[in-house]
Amino acid sequence: MLHSPDYSAGRPIQLHKNKSGILAQLHDYRSARPGPFWAGVGVVGVSLFSMVAAFGSVARTTSVDLPRQEVVEQLALPALAAAGDGQQSFLREERVQRGDTVMELLRRLGVDDPAAIGFLKGSASTQSLFRQLSPGKNLTARTGPQGELQTLIFPLNGGKDHALVVERGVQGNGSQFVASEQALPLETQVLLKTAEIKYSLFGASDAAGIPDSVATQLADIFGGDIDFHRDLRKGDRFAVIYESINYLGRPVRSGRILAAEFVNGGKAYRAAWFADPAGSENSSGYYTAEGKNIRKAFLRSPLEFSRITSGFTAARFHPVLQKWRAHKGIDYGAPVGTRVKATGNGVVDYVGVQGGYGKVVVLRHQGRYTTLYGHLSGFAPGLRKGSRVSQGDIIGMVGATGLASGPHLHYEFRVSDVHQNPLAMALPSAPPLMPNQISLFRTQTATHLSRIDLIRGFNLAQAD
Repeated sequence: MLHSPDYSAGRPIQLHKNKSGILAQLHDYRSARPGPFWAGVGVVGVSLFSMVAAFGSVARTTSVDLPRQEVVEQLALPALAAAGDGQQSFLREERVQRGDTVMELLRRLGVDDPAAIGFLKGSASTQSLFRQLSPGKNLTARTGPQGELQTLIFPLNGGKDHALVVERGVQGNGSQFVASEQALPLETQVLLKTAEIKYSLFGASDAAGIPDSVATQLADIFGGDIDFHRDLRKGDRFAVIYESINYLGRPVRSGRILAAEFVNGGKAYRAAWFADPAGSENSSGYYTAEGKNIRKAFLRSPLEFSRITSGFTAARFHPVLQKWRAHKGIDYGAPVGTRVKATGNGVVDYVGVQGGYGKVVVLRHQGRYTTLYGHLSGFAPGLRKGSRVSQGDIIGMVGATGLASGPHLHYEFRVSDVHQNPLAMALPSAPPLMPNQISLFRTQTATHLSRIDLIRGFNLAQAD
């Protein structure tokens, strides 16, 4: 028999072990007590159960007395010495503005050093500093606390990876300076940018902050499939991943395009750079994702950008001869001195003056193909009959020699000595990758091509 205290009457309630009896007596007692009483009983019951569980846990825990020991130790601090003013230096950088002089730049750089200024003015090795103050160039100077010059770094125009470095000497009173040309510690950064054509390729690249040299590479890469003189349309898009060569976090020049995509008229052209470390015959170039060589055996145009002044036609009124005759080439209007490129790998078949062509270069390619470049103002240094040239090599400059009414390049393309329209014919492709190169190509280019995919998806999402 179990007992539970009766808090109202002061007598115990008898609860029998018989299940039905217990329930019956509980029912009778519950009916005799109000609801709040039973709520209190439930709280007390839960508390008692928690106490029992806690005591059970404590009973199973073994108390361990850990000895404590107080340790006091003196720690010696390193000797601190105040840095003298002679050990301080300040690094400043200034960008050349239009109309700047060396003295104005030194003032903005915080240089207050008559000995240094005297050296810069009087030394023959520092005269390039006065001649090459191109706007946008950055000068870096390290000075002492009183403005004394310690180091001056000035990037040179001729070799963009080199700089004129002026350093204070360590001999005597320290007023001696040494100037030398040194290689800049450059870093390579990979950039990813995209742009949309609104008016021109260079206009789009400028708006996106893409250097002109990268835009020119883009035209070279896709020049076999896209005529950048005639085929560009408003709304065409391109994405490009390229190397930026930096000094102190600022771009010095642009490196190679690593991957690119150009969407022209709704059709996408894609290329990735591949260089076979084994150095096989087809060891480097731009290829599609399938390993097909995107470069054609010939470029569409021998000039980077210009306007076509006369097309390929069977009848054209000659501006000099004043009569109708066939024009079996393409004329590109361009300023005198514009660089002319070889449209394909070949051998110089003729270089010199030839009748109405004026100064002309003729190249022979793969046996039955020949190209002609006329009305030149001059030839590339060292170019002579039998010289080997590669696609894109500079072979001459635009001029107006021979029967020319103004500066332009006359370009002809012949197959087995028969003139063809280079803007209309299907140009032969360069050799694709070998089967044993495909796996390495995919490994090298997978990351860059996936980034191009990411850009395309982002652009499509924006369009929607």
